[in-house]
Amino acid sequence: MSALLTRIAPRASVLACAARLLLRTYASYPPHFIVGMPALSPTMLQGNLTSWSKNVGDKLSPGDVLAEVETDKAQMDFEFQEEGYLAQILVPGGTKDIPVNKPLAVYVEEEGDVAAFANFTAADAEAASPSKEAPKEDTKETPKEESKGSAKPAAKKESGSSSAASGSRIFASPLAKNIALEHGVSLKNVEGTGPRGRITKADVEAFLEAAPAQSAASKSAPAQAPAASTPASATYEDVPITNMRQIIGDRLLHSTQSIPSYIVSSQISVSKLLKLRQSLNATAKDQYKLSINDILIKAIAVAARRCPDANAYWMPEQGIIRKFKNVDVSVAVATPTGLLTPIVKNAEAKGLVSISKEIKDLGKRAKENKLAPEEFQGGTICISNLGMNPAVNMFTSIINPPQSTILAIGTVNKVPVEDAGSEFGFTFDEKINITGTFDHRTIDGAKGGEFMKELKKVIENPLELLL
Repeated sequence: MSALLTRIAPRASVLACAARLLLRTYASYPPHFIVGMPALSPTMLQGNLTSWSKNVGDKLSPGDVLAEVETDKAQMDFEFQEEGYLAQILVPGGTKDIPVNKPLAVYVEEEGDVAAFANFTAADAEAASPSKEAPKEDTKETPKEESKGSAKPAAKKESGSSSAASGSRIFASPLAKNIALEHGVSLKNVEGTGPRGRITKADVEAFLEAAPAQSAASKSAPAQAPAASTPASATYEDVPITNMRQIIGDRLLHSTQSIPSYIVSSQISVSKLLKLRQSLNATAKDQYKLSINDILIKAIAVAARRCPDANAYWMPEQGIIRKFKNVDVSVAVATPTGLLTPIVKNAEAKGLVSISKEIKDLGKRAKENKLAPEEFQGGTICISNLGMNPAVNMFTSIINPPQSTILAIGTVNKVPVEDAGSEFGFTFDEKINITGTFDHRTIDGAKGGEFMKELKKVIENPLELLL
């Protein structure tokens, strides 16, 4: 035993010295805060840092764009939510596949502290992260502004008011700021319960617990498969799997494996709808140009109001099925980097011209990766239209959970129908195949059929769009 202690003692001494050195190193820096890679969408697990919009030493204010980040869905601005000065950049612009919460930069509250971080590294940031420290409860900390001896007392915070008036500085403890940054929370929305409305760690955690739960796709590492044998004469191109394609693959796999779906298909006449479209466009005087898709979005909204079981979420974590009274139609749009579903919100309350202009704007910005998260995340029902391709008569789509319904639209075909009064005993009618895919947990087969019946009724009698 003594021999064992003799071998352990020097090693313990070395570890103790290293710990003291780490503490002295960290303590040698002025008060500072770590900025981590934010989660800018519910499915984001990692992102690419496209470029920095600020330089070391620049002043930072709430709402300033700190950097451009490419998420799994779009390229977005990372808006800073605090006041301070950028002290050090830990990850250069152009870096790819950065995990969420990984330290990106350091900021300080005092401009004079910037120079002290010239040699600050990512390793220092990792050592200073909250996950590796156990800070004491911060509710007793005093804001720096109080220690400056200002003769004017702070105004008493009224019960239920926000922690800071609009445009004023937000008081929060260092730990609360770090937690808020890691989770992409704006401190403007958090009510402080500390002295003089100061936001504490407990306030931020309470805000996170109260926020609506958002489903995030789990990104599991695929098992290493043996390399495929490629013939020597084969020619091919290897295309890297982007973050967006990986997330799309994970979500579609989750949908097909976890949702007991079924399909209901209907052949629907669009002759009257096309005549209505032609008549409206003829009198538009270049003010608008309606597409078939614009009218179908409105028709889906009308049918969803009549059959709310199709306009619902399956939410097992909460133990509920949420049936929506509003109809937010997600519209599948193909972009150079993958499929996006921008949302026409409250489509049931909008006219055809409003829907047409909105979907044109959303589709254009989707292809340019300029959509805000709230413009493509959510939706209560989805439409996927391949009717512009004359070869696609019919197809099925995969449900986008937690939604329960997606409608697949085929191309318009001329179909012979019986007509005793015509010369040859038949005429041609213009029809499309619409195939609905439904989540059986939310909407039973009979209800799915009822929804398709209502949709067919509205499309074949488009004046019902006015009801």
